[in-house]
Amino acid sequence: MPIGSAAPSFRRYETPMAQAVGVFRVLRQNAEAMSPARPPTRYTCGMTIRIGIGGWTYEPWRGTFYPEKWPQKRELDYAAGHVTAIEINGTYYGRQKPATFAAWAKAVPDGFVFSLKASRYCTNRKVLAEAGESIAKFTGQGIVELGDRLGPILWQFMATKTFDADDFAAFLKLLPDRQDGVALRHAVQVRHESFAVPEFVAMCRDAGVAIVFAQSAEYPAIADITGDFVYARLEDAEERFVAGYAPTALDDWTGKAKIWAAGGRPQGLPYVEDTTPPNQPRETFMFFINGAKVRAPQAAMALIARVTA
Repeated sequence: MPIGSAAPSFRRYETPMAQAVGVFRVLRQNAEAMSPARPPTRYTCGMTIRIGIGGWTYEPWRGTFYPEKWPQKRELDYAAGHVTAIEINGTYYGRQKPATFAAWAKAVPDGFVFSLKASRYCTNRKVLAEAGESIAKFTGQGIVELGDRLGPILWQFMATKTFDADDFAAFLKLLPDRQDGVALRHAVQVRHESFAVPEFVAMCRDAGVAIVFAQSAEYPAIADITGDFVYARLEDAEERFVAGYAPTALDDWTGKAKIWAAGGRPQGLPYVEDTTPPNQPRETFMFFINGAKVRAPQAAMALIARVTA
C-alpha cells in the first residue's frame, strides 16, 4: 500500500484494535522500505526541498515509525534515513555541548540538515532588545559543530507576544550573520495577530530573515516570503488520517512546496502584502510538527514520496 493511502484500505480488520495494529504494521513496512540514506529532494536549477519532523525521541513513534525493539540510541540514525531534515527542539529548553552537536552531525547522512529552535531565554522576554547576551550564548554554544548539517535557526515567540516595531527591529539587529566564520540563517515564528502588518514584513525582508509560515488551527499565519529560503511548519495533522493529512491535502502541500522551491508565491495562503518576491529558487523547509504528532513521520514520508514522484 502506498504511503498516504486513506484509512478505508484497512477495512479487512474486524475490530478497532486489530485495525490499529494493521495500520501500524503497514506504516512500519512503508518506513522500512524506504532508503536508509535519503538525500534532500533536488530539482533542476539547484532547487531543494527538505521535509522532516520535530525531534526524534518520542515514545509513541516506537513500534509505529521505529521498528519494534529498535535501539533508542539509534533513533536519530533511523529517522535521518527516512526524512531529509529535523527541527531540534531540545535546544529551546537548554544548552548542548559542542560534542553533542558533533555527534548529531556524524549520525546523519550527507545532505541532511538540522534546524535549531533557539533558546527560550532569547525570545520569551518582555524587552527583546535586551536579548543580546542570551543570543550570543545560544549561537556560541557549539552549533557550528554541525558543519554543513546546520540549517536555519528558528526564533519562536510566545502566542501572547505582541508586535512592538522598535523592539522587534532591535531584536533583528542582534541576530548574527556568522558564528566562528560559519554563515547563519534565521527564521522567526510569531503567533499574534498584531504582527500581520506591512511594517513587520518589511523589517524582516530588510534583515533577510524568513517569516515562518505556520499552518495551525490555533494561531494566525503569515505567508509573506522575506528571506532567501522558506520555512513552513505544518501543525494541524489529524490522527484519523494514516499520514496525518488527507491525500488531497498532501497533494496540495506538494504543489506549494514546488512553487516555493522554484521561487514562486503559492496561492490560497494568508499574505499581508500583495507583493511578488524576487523570482529565484529558494531552499524550502517543511516540518510536520504538533497536531497529531504520532502521525508526523508518516506525513513527512508521504510528502517526500509525492515530491519525488
